[in-house]
Amino acid sequence: MANIKSAAKQNRKMIKNRARNRAAMATLRTAVKKARTAVDSKADDAAALIKKAVSIVDSAVTKGIVKRRTASRYVSRLVTRVAA
Repeated sequence: MANIKSAAKQNRKMIKNRARNRAAMATLRTAVKKARTAVDSKADDAAALIKKAVSIVDSAVTKGIVKRRTASRYVSRLVTRVAA
């Protein structure tokens, strides 16, 4: 337990930010997984799901949840999966 007022505030902030980051990562993982399964099963809406997943990955980078190179790797793997 924090004894100093600023440390207690930092703890509250950390809890809030962690919840937001975990929710955003869950959304990102779900979108990537849906796109991956759509491509593998050759679904009709695969292109739309990939576009949505790339958009979510890009917004995660903007929000600072995922690093730029990590996001680039996610997108690259999705796109090469389509090409193969």
